[in-house]
Amino acid sequence: MVSRLGVVGAGTMGSGIAQLAALAGYETILLDPAPEALEGGALRIGDDLAKGTGRSRWSEDEAEAALERIDYVSAMRDLVGCDLVIEAAPESVELKRELFASLANVLGPDSVLATNTSSLRVSEIAAGVPHPERVVGMHFFNPPALMKLVEVVAAERSSEAALATTTAVAEQMGRMPIRAKDSPGFVANRLARPFSLESLRMLADGLADVPTIDLIVRLGGGFRMGPFELLDLIGLDVNLEIARSFFRQGGEPERWRPSPIQEGLVEEGRLGRKSGHGYYDYGEERDLDPELGILAPTLDPEKLARIGPEAEEVLSRLFAQIANEAAFALDEEIATPEAMETAMELGFNWPRGPLGFAELIGPDRAADLLERLQTEKGAAYAPAPLLRMLSRP
Repeated sequence: MVSRLGVVGAGTMGSGIAQLAALAGYETILLDPAPEALEGGALRIGDDLAKGTGRSRWSEDEAEAALERIDYVSAMRDLVGCDLVIEAAPESVELKRELFASLANVLGPDSVLATNTSSLRVSEIAAGVPHPERVVGMHFFNPPALMKLVEVVAAERSSEAALATTTAVAEQMGRMPIRAKDSPGFVANRLARPFSLESLRMLADGLADVPTIDLIVRLGGGFRMGPFELLDLIGLDVNLEIARSFFRQGGEPERWRPSPIQEGLVEEGRLGRKSGHGYYDYGEERDLDPELGILAPTLDPEKLARIGPEAEEVLSRLFAQIANEAAFALDEEIATPEAMETAMELGFNWPRGPLGFAELIGPDRAADLLERLQTEKGAAYAPAPLLRMLSRP
């Protein structure tokens, strides 16, 4: 049972996790060796709790009680007595290993050590840590106070007790935990791969231009943002590094190959909103979506014809690749079908999960389309062995 919880790293993620822990009733220790980072984390938590009170997410008394539960410290020894410590440091295996080695020196063997990594293998981080069975992944989504999903990742030697403790803490925080295999991108980031990569392939093929693909995906697919709008928001350089990491970790499968289009834009310094230019030029007004009365997502040809002649093919290719990635993921047993649906609906605000999109297009139709595209365009469209057998949980 956890009563005292530590968080290492007072950046956006670390301070957000500490805030959740304090609101959940845990005595919370937020550690960062940099005084300015610690001060920034404290200010961020205070501001966020005040905003949440104003929006009736919690009461003023609950916010004040949460603030009183948080201690801000700069020395590792101040974490002594913590039952669970969540590391929220930058994405570096070497840095995280050093942190876990230091934590192991000050905490007892029964303390659970969790990493908030989103892209690194938990087993690599746990390598060399005494009692590696206590090391797990606990991946929150940004911003933690608003995003309900937490991926609980089992490393090669994670104990069931450590995983159960982590799951219980996530539930106490009001999050929805799902169990994930220690594989590239875990669940949500893995299943999101086709959203950008297939859109970039369609752009490269000349099927439609950037605004048209975004319009089709928003209106006909039911997504809150089109793929290129989302890439500009994330940052093209950030997304490209993620794509390269997936490609390396996955053994360079063709369907995960980074797009030359994006590589070229990054070389030009077109990084998205933060640079003022990406797939769009910012500062210019854009037309609002037309009122077409479409109940998305859909593949109804009559409805999609209202958007444009390319709409059915764009969505068919996108949905087929989403279904295909889900089939590969199920074959590798990265998560249960139910967890995969939850991951995309809560982690990325998709209108339905990948198996829901597989049901919409139909597994046989998806496989037939991919087989045709594989013949025409190559291995990026190779169907997964389980694709024709997909069904929604």
